Amino acid sequence: MGVHIANGMYGLILIEPVDGLPAVDKEFYVIQGELYTRGAFGQPGMQLFDYQAALDEEPAYVVFNGRFGSLINENALQARVGETVRLYVGNAGPGLISSFHVMGEMFDVVYGEGGPFPTHEHIQTTLIPAGGAAIIEMKVEVPGTYMLVDHSIFRAINKGAMGMLEVSGPAQLDILNDTL
Repeated sequence: MGVHIANGMYGLILIEPVDGLPAVDKEFYVIQGELYTRGAFGQPGMQLFDYQAALDEEPAYVVFNGRFGSLINENALQARVGETVRLYVGNAGPGLISSFHVMGEMFDVVYGEGGPFPTHEHIQTTLIPAGGAAIIEMKVEVPGTYMLVDHSIFRAINKGAMGMLEVSGPAQLDILNDTL
């Protein structure tokens, strides 16, 4: 079973509460997964599965939505200033825990383990176990590019667990220039 998951045979299933979740402006699905290849990170061509790397939990790649760069540049998630964004974030694993984080944003509400009730408010990183999920809501108030990462940060920088949320709209100088 682990080999199937490590080769991309996974998905995210959503079962909403009877009355649904509160309305939001945008919803996106992001699934983190690990790829265990015989070839090194970035090596071109078809890569065979490396069973020993999987046993050692040393993936060549940790990616979002099944491939390197799936949520980068022209594939970035899109929102506008003032919108509330809901992320359904799954961690297919099969072995690593995700420290999911959006650089420059706070999560207004987190439904831990994908449950029907909020478990956290106003946090910046949430742990998602292998095989687990979380629902994350945040109101984006300032335009810019926000990086979605596994904050076990070398997975983002060196293995690919990063994406982008592009927020467009007018500058919010009252937020950025607040004097306390």
